[in-house]
Amino acid sequence: MDLKTRSEEVLRETFGFASFRSGQREIVEHILAGRSALAVFPTGGGKSLCYQLPALMLQGTALVVSPLIALMKDQIDFLIDRGVAAARLDSSQTAEETRQVWSALASGELKLLYVAPERFASERFLHRLRETAIGMMVIDEAHCISEWGHNFRPDYMKLANVARELKLAPVLALTATATPPVAKDICRAFGIADDAYVNTGFYRPNLTIRVTSCTLDARDALLLERLNTRSRGATIVYVTLQKTAERVAEFLTSNGLPARAYHAGMESTERHEVQDAFMSGSDPIVVATIAFGMGIDKEDIRYVYHYNPPKTLENYMQETGRAGRDGEPSTCEVLYCPEDVATLENFTYGDTPSLESVVGLVGELIAQPDHFDLSVHTLSSRYDIRPLVVSTLLTYLELDGVIAATGPFYNEYKFQPLRNSKEILAKFDSDRSAFLKRLLARSKKGVTWFSIDLRGAAAVLGEPRARLVSALNYLEEQGDLKLQVAGLRQGYRFRKRPEDPEAHARALYNRFEEAERRDIARIAAVSNLARSSECLVRQLLEYFGDPLESDCGHCDRCLGEALPTIPATGAGALNDSECEVLRALVSEAHTALATPRQMARFLCGITSPATTRARLTKDPRFGTLSHLRFATVTKAAEAALPDVTRR
Repeated sequence: MDLKTRSEEVLRETFGFASFRSGQREIVEHILAGRSALAVFPTGGGKSLCYQLPALMLQGTALVVSPLIALMKDQIDFLIDRGVAAARLDSSQTAEETRQVWSALASGELKLLYVAPERFASERFLHRLRETAIGMMVIDEAHCISEWGHNFRPDYMKLANVARELKLAPVLALTATATPPVAKDICRAFGIADDAYVNTGFYRPNLTIRVTSCTLDARDALLLERLNTRSRGATIVYVTLQKTAERVAEFLTSNGLPARAYHAGMESTERHEVQDAFMSGSDPIVVATIAFGMGIDKEDIRYVYHYNPPKTLENYMQETGRAGRDGEPSTCEVLYCPEDVATLENFTYGDTPSLESVVGLVGELIAQPDHFDLSVHTLSSRYDIRPLVVSTLLTYLELDGVIAATGPFYNEYKFQPLRNSKEILAKFDSDRSAFLKRLLARSKKGVTWFSIDLRGAAAVLGEPRARLVSALNYLEEQGDLKLQVAGLRQGYRFRKRPEDPEAHARALYNRFEEAERRDIARIAAVSNLARSSECLVRQLLEYFGDPLESDCGHCDRCLGEALPTIPATGAGALNDSECEVLRALVSEAHTALATPRQMARFLCGITSPATTRARLTKDPRFGTLSHLRFATVTKAAEAALPDVTRR
């Protein structure tokens, strides 16, 4: 039986589908032929089948990189219901659950293993991958590898290197939101040929797109009016902040609507309860941050409201794509208040480090020996740069050829014996038993855990560190002990030290500034769409390189509906009482608020390692100017701090 016939048989018998959707057959054929591919399908366009089906036909395990636990859970439940061996590794699992997954992986039982991109920072995970037959690698939300994308993440950027180093192929990259520059980046990173890039288009004719302007005071009433006057159906209301999700859900509930909040700050059991109720309900309402929706396979979502505007048009396309997957008419509406722009911008400004911090951090790195290791957490605290931004800076240095990663590792392993040492050692021959006895003798007993400094133990025992890690992992697999790891450090070696470290640091800072400008421009694109009187759908599709030949005819602009005037915002200057708050903070001379940017972050409610460490986020003045634009607050801080650096 040829591969084409066999794939159609698996499609019918395992997945219950009579035929492939648009683009699916092409992707499946590329993967079965051993060719890496990129699938750009709209949300709900059937991306998952593109790897689930070939995973059953290829030898080995399909390794699926997915960003959210909720997405993994839904996919795995779907597969298990169809008799497919699938599992996930994530931080929410117990030690026993993790051990069972490792055992199934080692035995070759698993056909699909789902992991988060951060899992590749685990030395133990990389070690086990080298000993596992991987049939294909899948990168979901692949736009995250690109700096041109709206959600660049350094952990994603490293996946291409992992795939090359471990010879994981073919690679299937998946996304719903790739603009042309992002798609080009993805193909270059994973060696995807032009003819293996399949884009099925972004146009969804069953979606009615609306953007309605309103004032902050009128928005609650407008949302309530929409929900009460339109026919009932499953509804998602997207908000920016967790506290907004709670407040709006309570408001809707008090007005007789079945609304539930959902956000990352909730306990996982409560989130799962809300998600399950949404999936099984006929007309549920969830008020959620963007943490909700990834992997939600509910076809009959009739409404997607944006109570707060999306941060980017990519986010908007992804979030509205969750509506009307059954092909039936659905409505997507943004309730646009221009005051929300400040909140969206503040998320971006919080990530840009100061020039002094970048210069200081790079200077410390350049002073290291040829082989060195570091703690991202320590550097974050020392230079007042968020950990994710430190990781991004290190990634930039890797991409520039200055350093090369030698691998993450945990310096300290902790274990709890589940059997006595005599029982453990009795199973091994004399040489291995002697080695394990010497290894375990290097441990120090705490209250309930033994701890081993692996660096010191490897030096004393004269053994490669990898052998110690392998031995401890094996003992855990055999149920002899329970392991915990701590003290994560990243190992690096220098490839080429920059001739002018300060100039290189300034160039890195410029990249962060450029990323900030790109993100602010993306927010402006959302505002421009809200203010436009032209066809909304046509503008969206042009942004994604998929232009319509004519107006869509079914968005609110094309329908000729009256467009409310966008409310004017205030002048944006600090009033007298706000200026007094700023002067008082300057007079208190907080080390964590020594620069205009640090002061502006604090007043706009943006956390940083320094303010968190100084417990200033508990100060009642934290976030008192969050209603103002960051640039406005920064300018006021510069005037109040005339003698400090402007960065």
